[in-house]
Amino acid sequence: MRGDRGCGVIVDDGVEVPVPAAGETWVVGAVILNPRGEAFAQRRGPQRRLFPDCWDIVGGHVEAGESLLVALARELAEETGWRLRRVRALLGVSSWAGDDGGGIRREADYLVEVDGDLDHPALEWSKHTAYDWFGPENLPRLQEGRPAGDFYIHDLIAAVVRGR
Repeated sequence: MRGDRGCGVIVDDGVEVPVPAAGETWVVGAVILNPRGEAFAQRRGPQRRLFPDCWDIVGGHVEAGESLLVALARELAEETGWRLRRVRALLGVSSWAGDDGGGIRREADYLVEVDGDLDHPALEWSKHTAYDWFGPENLPRLQEGRPAGDFYIHDLIAAVVRGR
């Protein structure tokens, strides 16, 4: 294991952390598991421009000058009040374009461990309306509000909670 200078986070050996190239827009996401092996998701508010009223993992845009891990730690703290402790795995890197005119985004999603009270996240209630923990039995709820064929969050969380 190694630490990431700049945010003091433990990063497991072999975990890739891409470095954004000039002009690229990056997003980071975190899958967080509780002791029961369930994954955390929060429901985006209906007023949100991107993915309104949909379940989503914790994360957001990487700001200019930030590394992916610094952005991940910042987003976790802002959206839940938890502190990023360890990055266990890179779950994947994808590219997508929203309908907000923001262009193509590259997204890196990680399996992480956090410090904090998992039973009481400090959600940004102005941006999110609910949270829940998802295991194999309630994965279908992750499709609520998603357009037909949009299985990304469902499939990402399903792979983690099913151990794939």
